[in-house]
Amino acid sequence: MSNRLLKSGLIVSAMTFISRILGLVRDVVVANLMGAGAAADVFFFANKIPNFLRRLFAEGAFAQAFIPVLTEVKGEDDFSELRKFIAQVAGTLGVIVTLVTIVGVIASPVLAALFGAGWFYDGLKDDTSWEKFELASTMLKITFPYLMFISLAGLCGAVLNTLNKFAVAAFTPVLLNVSIISFAIYLAPVFEEPAFALAWGVFFGGVLQLGFQLPFLYKAGLISKPIWSWNEPGVVKVRKLMLPALFGVSVGQLNLLFDTIIASFLMTGSISWLYYSDRLLEFPLGLFGIAIATVILPTLSRNHVSSDDRAFTANMDWAVRMVCLLGIPAAGGLMVLAQPMLLTIFQHGAFSPADAQASAYSLIAYATGLLSFMLVKVLAPGFFSRQDTRTPVKFGIWCMAANMLFNLLLAPWMGYIGLAIATSMSAAMNAGLLYITLHKTHVYRVTRATFGFVARVLLATGLMVVAIYFCLPDSSLWPHWSTVEKTLELSKLIGLGAGVFVLALLGLGLRPRHIRETQHAN
Repeated sequence: MSNRLLKSGLIVSAMTFISRILGLVRDVVVANLMGAGAAADVFFFANKIPNFLRRLFAEGAFAQAFIPVLTEVKGEDDFSELRKFIAQVAGTLGVIVTLVTIVGVIASPVLAALFGAGWFYDGLKDDTSWEKFELASTMLKITFPYLMFISLAGLCGAVLNTLNKFAVAAFTPVLLNVSIISFAIYLAPVFEEPAFALAWGVFFGGVLQLGFQLPFLYKAGLISKPIWSWNEPGVVKVRKLMLPALFGVSVGQLNLLFDTIIASFLMTGSISWLYYSDRLLEFPLGLFGIAIATVILPTLSRNHVSSDDRAFTANMDWAVRMVCLLGIPAAGGLMVLAQPMLLTIFQHGAFSPADAQASAYSLIAYATGLLSFMLVKVLAPGFFSRQDTRTPVKFGIWCMAANMLFNLLLAPWMGYIGLAIATSMSAAMNAGLLYITLHKTHVYRVTRATFGFVARVLLATGLMVVAIYFCLPDSSLWPHWSTVEKTLELSKLIGLGAGVFVLALLGLGLRPRHIRETQHAN
């Protein structure tokens, strides 16, 4: 089973890698175009709200609630019922997200005032400060419809993942990046405010993502006329599971949204610095954590439906080992290479060395929570696959409250860096609560073999960080090098770190079979 999971995980990671690379290209284009100024802050703000809702409706709570029920229906081997169930969910979800989109577009000034409270407050004090607020309100009208398209694309992707067609859904985000890059390059000069070109890129990116997946569903014979079915048993089960999961699976996104609200009260650039650092954090998180979570949920759902507790535990343990193997060194690498990476990737055009330095501080703070973010992604399916969404929501509420408390304690003292630290702390709290509960309820507990595995990974990562640190050039030199020189130097450091990490693991006795095989509880 773990060999199949590993193969599926590699497929998703490969597609996600393409998407993340293009995502970095997109961010380089945006940084070159707008840097970390007021317009950049507003675009990232206007893009974050529909993306937050996307995580709820498309990739987050909806997927975690829909996939276990879909797996259950699929297990009945009645294709007509499967088609009917998908049509019912598509019709119901489609109506809801369409209504939410219409309300969001009409109420964009209210959303801008609510989530950009700092800009609204500044405008009330000084009429000359309304510019950010007005720009945010207008831009939200363009970006908000993305929610409707991407939510339906998320439904298509969830169905395809259940059919073990992981590559299609994993590749789909590439199209959003292509759209934004194209609009930034070709249409930005047309607009008086270039940020509007990026907003339209988001809009059409959503259309492309939905359109790309529909032919694959058609080929699988699973496209039929959507049906509004609010009270149908299958839909009722999905929405009852989804409602609490809105908090449970999306606590990280809610925390980032709260960070945006507070950051709107801080100095200009704070939202952009947090955004650029978060983008680098999302690279390993999406490439490893989300990829493993994507393939593990359908598998755990099948294990639960077939009452195979032994396989369930073994597959959970495999997922934990994988995120530790990939997440721990990724976090170490991000922390020691934060400034060189930001200077190499983003220091072009309007993005200055000072912006890179400021973003590096928040990247280091975010990186301390990378493993926690990943563990939440693989531990939460341990509940969702068993159709238990109430436990994660309880922890989600606690962690959101804790995050707000951490924000209020740290932001006055450390500014935007305190917001990043607070997010990492709440993620660690969430991961800890999820694991403790799985352990106490005898659903899953880490095996002794996995404890040994993680200890070796930690030691190898420590050696890797030390090796990179002692080979780092003087930080004052990086801003003055050409892009080629910076890229070559960064590549050498990453190669050095990867080599030391792999050799250290081999020296500590870790072999490929420890990655492939599952470990049953002992």
